[in-house]
Amino acid sequence: MPNSNAKGDRRERELVNDLDESGFAVMRAPASGSATERELPDVLAGDGDTFYAIEAKSSAGDPIYLTGEEIEALVYFAQNFGAKPRVGVRFDREDWYFFHPGDLYQTDGGNYRVKKETALADGTDFAEFTGASEKVTLDEITVEKSEDDENVREILGAVERGDLPIADAAEML
Repeated sequence: MPNSNAKGDRRERELVNDLDESGFAVMRAPASGSATERELPDVLAGDGDTFYAIEAKSSAGDPIYLTGEEIEALVYFAQNFGAKPRVGVRFDREDWYFFHPGDLYQTDGGNYRVKKETALADGTDFAEFTGASEKVTLDEITVEKSEDDENVREILGAVERGDLPIADAAEML
C-alpha cells in the first residue's frame, strides 16, 4: 500500500509543521525499522515545559487500530525519555486529536482502537494540546457569587482573544 503510506507520511509532516508553528521544537523519527531494533515514536515535540512522544495515525474514516506492541513501545520510550506518551489521530476532513494511551479503548485481543466519533467527542484537540486554549466543562463554569466579577472578566477576555465564540459567552453570562 504505497499510497496510504505516502498519505500517512504527509499527515505526519503536517503535524510536525503545525507543532513547529505552535512554538514546539519537533523532530520526526526515522521510518520504522530503519534506525533501530526498537520502535520509536513517530514524533518528538517539546516546548521547554512539556515534552511529548507521539504515535501518529491517520485514516479516511475507518477506526484506527494500534497493536499492543506499538502502545507498549510508545509508553516505554516516553518513560525513559521523560516525555508524555500520546497517540495522535487524524481522520479525513478533521483535525488532529490526542489521547493518553491509557484512555484508549482496548480490544479483547489486546490491541487498541480509536473511532472517529470517539476522537471528536473525547480527544484533546490541537489547540488544547498545544496550550492555545483550554477545554472548559460546565462544572467549571458554575461559580460562587463572589467570583462572578472575575468570571465575567475571564469570559470577556476569552472572547477578545478569540478562544470563545460570542454565542457561547452570551450563554455563560
